[in-house]
Amino acid sequence: MPSQKIIIDTDPGQDDAIGILLALASPAELDVLGIVTVAGNVPLSLTSRNALILCELANKTETKVFAGCSRPLVRPLVTAEHVHGKTGLDGAELPPPTMSLQKQHGVDWTIETLLEAEDNSITICCFAPLTNVAMAMIKAPQILPKIKNIVMMGGGYFEGGNITPTSEFNIFVDPHAASTVLSCGRPLVMLPLDVTHKALMQRKWLEDLKALGTPVGDAAFGMMSFYERFDLEKYGSGGGPLHDPTVIAYLLQQELFEGKFVNVEIEISSELTMGMTVVDWWKVTDRPPNVTYINQINADGFFQLILKRLAIL
Repeated sequence: MPSQKIIIDTDPGQDDAIGILLALASPAELDVLGIVTVAGNVPLSLTSRNALILCELANKTETKVFAGCSRPLVRPLVTAEHVHGKTGLDGAELPPPTMSLQKQHGVDWTIETLLEAEDNSITICCFAPLTNVAMAMIKAPQILPKIKNIVMMGGGYFEGGNITPTSEFNIFVDPHAASTVLSCGRPLVMLPLDVTHKALMQRKWLEDLKALGTPVGDAAFGMMSFYERFDLEKYGSGGGPLHDPTVIAYLLQQELFEGKFVNVEIEISSELTMGMTVVDWWKVTDRPPNVTYINQINADGFFQLILKRLAIL
């Protein structure tokens, strides 16, 4: 079976880092056409630098990395150094990159790549605010038939929000972009807080990462140990949730997940609930379904998949 062609849109971010490493460790299933960065967890200069660092960590220096948008479509940029640290990858001692960014803007490269592709052939994997993807759709709506599906980490309904009482970070940073993408008419899969909060890192799993005895294992252990400190304090749980790798895990082992095809809209009018993910889970409106909304995960299988694949790098 041929590998799936994917574009990764990301704002690394320790959890983005694990998602990127998981994808790069799975070449039999996933053909990473390129990585496009966006401002989100930290500003664009750092997310771009971090993406290069991660490609080098994985010994995948042939991977093309493009810088995308430096701010949301409408609203001022909100970042999350309080979670990810000043670099976005705090917790691991990683050397500066020797790779360089591609010269082309990430949105323009995304458009060009899609226009050159066959219909229904490329999956866009979103770990970040959806600014780049929305901008590509606005600038070149003719790309839409080329998109096989869009699989995104973002949103939260039953779990509420993690940056405001009602909003998940990726959606809140650029709610107008999220609203644009959710109305694009292409197949959409959303992996929200409702599923990632059921994927809590356990100490044994972290120790297993360290026990790999590799640069990737050491870096993953350091990043995750730093990253989970915020959520452990915030939620008082036995482990922090691991968000962004669920996107890649869904593509690799869809059987680990369950959800429902429902209508999902994004609130963009109210400051009180800006960025809220409004999910018609019980189909109480006549709004047509547009998103496969995931709310269940086999957490043990998810974490074993990551451990197994990272051991390869």
